Amino acid sequence: MKDSEELLNSIPKALYFDDEDRFFILDQTKLPTDEVIEEQISVEQVYDSIYKLKVRGAPAIGIAGAYGLVISLKNSLDLNLESFLDLVHKNADYLNSSRPTAVNLSWALNKLSKIADEFPKSGNSKELYKTLKDEAIAIHKSDIKTCRQIGEFGAELIKQNDGVLTLCNAGALATGGIGTALAPMYVAWSKGKRFKAYSSETRPLLQGARITCWELNKFGVDTTMIADSVSSYLMKLGRVDMIVVGADRVANNGDTANKIGTSSLAINAKYYGVPFYIACPYSTIDINSKSGADIVVEERGKEELIYIKGQQIAPKDIKVFNPAFDVTDSSLIAGFITEKGIIYPPYNFSKS
Repeated sequence: MKDSEELLNSIPKALYFDDEDRFFILDQTKLPTDEVIEEQISVEQVYDSIYKLKVRGAPAIGIAGAYGLVISLKNSLDLNLESFLDLVHKNADYLNSSRPTAVNLSWALNKLSKIADEFPKSGNSKELYKTLKDEAIAIHKSDIKTCRQIGEFGAELIKQNDGVLTLCNAGALATGGIGTALAPMYVAWSKGKRFKAYSSETRPLLQGARITCWELNKFGVDTTMIADSVSSYLMKLGRVDMIVVGADRVANNGDTANKIGTSSLAINAKYYGVPFYIACPYSTIDINSKSGADIVVEERGKEELIYIKGQQIAPKDIKVFNPAFDVTDSSLIAGFITEKGIIYPPYNFSKS
């Protein structure tokens, strides 16, 4: 029988960067039927992979952005330093435009851009490339550690025989490690706690059904999938003891942008007295956004609603409103599970 560490190390990985400076992702649009590992060889391909949700989840997007910037530079090492710096900024800006809501993407790219700007002018492009590569790897390693710490803190909230509900996917495939919202479940389960996990399907792209159910089932967690519209009734039946979801951006006052449907889930949880938690790395908190009103919510194409896996389910000419995220009011959030511990209200992160 595997021990706790072996179990946690067996969780699938969303992406990796090898010793030959090659960057690979697991194409999550193919799950759960096919496990396809795809090498990323250009900045355009990485942009496309992020935009089309082949790699998704705020922390994983940040890591993908960092690695994407690195691989976009490795064939330009003969440029002089000034031209190389121009390319760094051009490619960073391009990658940053792929998913505007996820703060981790801009955070990681801004971090690498700042390092590039502060690099000694006496250096050369090859040296700067190695510096940026080392920083991208450090960001990934830091996320692995962060996810584990979130898991350890959050696992303490899960009791034996609890019902734990989650939305979308904030598991290992949304991060560089074992996840954010799923990390407490993984750690609790690996330590012998037994509980029931409920995964909401998460329309329109079904990340809960396709990815969360695949992850949890593969790990052996007792998991039940529900339609998005079932969550309120499930709470009414008394089967949900806590809800934990991830976040793509958190404003300074605690307002949180996450997958569409999160806000209504939080409102129902408040009505039924179910504690609603956000699990996220501290880097997801954007203190420059005073409230949810400052968060730009990405709207996506109508095809995501009109088609499911290529099958048309609505008239092609129907009008569609398809925001990828909504913003949950901080008053509905019981706490933030971070690598620094659980943060309870009132929220003012600039003073934390």
